[in-house]
Amino acid sequence: MSSSVPSSPSRPPRLRVAAVGTGGIARGNHLAALHAHAGRAELVAAVDVDRGRLDAFREAAGALGMPDVAGYDDLGAMLERARPDLVLIGTPPSLHRAQTVAALQAGAWVLCEKPLCLSLAEYDAIAEAEKSSGAYASVVFQHRYGSGAVHARELIAAGALGAPLVAHCQTTWYRDTAYYEVPWRGRWDSEGGGPTMGHGIHQYDLLLHLLGDWTEVRAMAARLVHDVESEDVSTALVRFANGAVATVVNSVLSPDEVSRIRIDCADATVELTHLYGHRNEDWVYTPRPGLADEARVARWRTPAADLPSSHAAQLGALLDAYERGERPPGSGPDARRTVEFAAALYKAAFTGLPVKAGEIATGDPFHEAMHGNHPDWAPREQK
Repeated sequence: MSSSVPSSPSRPPRLRVAAVGTGGIARGNHLAALHAHAGRAELVAAVDVDRGRLDAFREAAGALGMPDVAGYDDLGAMLERARPDLVLIGTPPSLHRAQTVAALQAGAWVLCEKPLCLSLAEYDAIAEAEKSSGAYASVVFQHRYGSGAVHARELIAAGALGAPLVAHCQTTWYRDTAYYEVPWRGRWDSEGGGPTMGHGIHQYDLLLHLLGDWTEVRAMAARLVHDVESEDVSTALVRFANGAVATVVNSVLSPDEVSRIRIDCADATVELTHLYGHRNEDWVYTPRPGLADEARVARWRTPAADLPSSHAAQLGALLDAYERGERPPGSGPDARRTVEFAAALYKAAFTGLPVKAGEIATGDPFHEAMHGNHPDWAPREQK
């Protein structure tokens, strides 16, 4: 009598991954994320126009057990020869749209550093490339994927904290003059904007992720310190579809640096305070006076796990979606909502008028560029 041992489920083949742009964000974050998912993703190629930077990246990859990374100085050649399943983009913002579209057209999924693109018009070009290729492009918003953020979103969506009422979103950082000596920073055509696009976008993306669709924005922006084309501070008042109202502050003028989100719900305040990343201990839940349900409050404060916000956490969610053949989080209409919010903030700030969700359509100057060709804010060569 013979017996057989059931075979174990076969593991999906590892995704072939390429990195485009091999500077600090790629070495410090993308390599760590790939290392954390080494059983599911294999780095096969890297692209950079700077040979020294490319070689340093490949050496760092080898030290993490990724020794066979082919180097290229041309994106098209890499896509043709390496045929990656997934492309990680960590180049300056002005390159994101063209590189994302090229990768999509080659059939690869994309995970691109923020901002995914510099305007709603560029975003719509990416959406068209998705439709024609069947591949997807996600933007790196790693703060969504820490366990504290996942837990807070679940609580708010379920009504466990009561209805959201009032919120505050704060990115008050400090950048000196030397920071803006990098040629592409502070310019509309290369960075897309100031702290609204390059710094605070992480926090207000998380605010939108927690509270859902916004309906109206009123805003102000200013150049108070830095000699740049774009703003160095912006503020906004926001109304959400669920009725909540919020303030948003984006600054690179603030010596005491902090990133903060606070949401006051009917039964509790939830607050996140951190700088560049969070874990469970950075989230605080305060019940309203008179709420004595200790078991309920305990559930707010005890997420199932403690997963820090990170590129690795987001990459894991993308790999899950790839294996299921589903649109990944942080892509499609979900990602467009954040780009549209940035455009609305700029339009409201530069025109002095409230901006409704959905009003910035093709033909609106703020659809083509975040500065909207406003005479006080357009690129200097256009004035």
